[in-house]
Amino acid sequence: MSTGIPLSITDFGSYLPGPPVPATFFFSEEELASPLGSNPMFKVPSTRHHVSDERAAEMIAAAARPMFERIGLEPEGNVDLLITNVMLPDHPITGSGAEAAELLGCRPEWIIDLHNGGCASFGYMLKLAEKLIGSGAARSALLCNVQNGAGQFFSQPGMRKSPYAAVAGDGCGVAYVTAGGASPLLGAIVNHAPEFARDLKLSGTSRKYWEPGTEELMVSFDQDKIGELITRGNRLVPEAVTDLCKQIGVSTEDIDVLITNQPNKLFLQNWRQALGVPAERHFDNYDELGNLYTAGVPVTMERAIRADAIADGALVVFAGFAHAGDMASAAAVRWHG
Repeated sequence: MSTGIPLSITDFGSYLPGPPVPATFFFSEEELASPLGSNPMFKVPSTRHHVSDERAAEMIAAAARPMFERIGLEPEGNVDLLITNVMLPDHPITGSGAEAAELLGCRPEWIIDLHNGGCASFGYMLKLAEKLIGSGAARSALLCNVQNGAGQFFSQPGMRKSPYAAVAGDGCGVAYVTAGGASPLLGAIVNHAPEFARDLKLSGTSRKYWEPGTEELMVSFDQDKIGELITRGNRLVPEAVTDLCKQIGVSTEDIDVLITNQPNKLFLQNWRQALGVPAERHFDNYDELGNLYTAGVPVTMERAIRADAIADGALVVFAGFAHAGDMASAAAVRWHG
């Protein structure tokens, strides 16, 4: 039975590992100055961060502890639901949620490792938390997004020259949500397109990833569908945001702050133009942090909050699409409304 109490976001936290890594880690100055290097689709960010030996759960704890200190709560007894999305789970069987709970000293009734959400996972998490909290099954939730593939996957010697490696950065973003509060969730939608799930794959070898071998695995898209993927990527986020705005009864032009995943500068430009959102209201950290994948939305929001860039009463919309387009999500909150 629904409690009728809306979900509300209390605060965000973030963590960036290590010192900034320059673009010259991947390419020479000449390569960076080439026409391809300045192409918006492949533009290489100036810096990004890489994990070294940190586990995903340790990144979650590093992002969450300062947030809990700011809001004056202990995780113990105040996290009924813990949801994670981790690009590279340290343990492919158990996931990272239980380890994160142990490090934070809490025992949630619900621990969900939501592996399939990818860059659309933040909106997906909000909708799932809304259903569980709205039903009365939980009162509070910690949502955790971890991108840890840049330092572990994309920095391999053979991977560093791939078109995806230099744009990736590592980081973790978390959000604490509760039943009731000052920043209510106005709506959240998730669109699945399972027919596109196989368009993103691991390649570089014929072996299965768990089989022994020395070849480096590579993340790649179906080369015969690149044009289709670009068209799909340009379309998915504006569609999800437009559907959400219709659901909550506002225009896309009413959006005060738009925060999306950040795959490249061209997608960011095309999305805001399609939605009629000025560049100054579409926040991103791409040039400084690169593509943070799943962590991009909560990290960007946390940094905006700390910079006092989110006005009280602002309509904030989060959106993203995952993988090769098998999922898209959008969610809206009235910040301190």
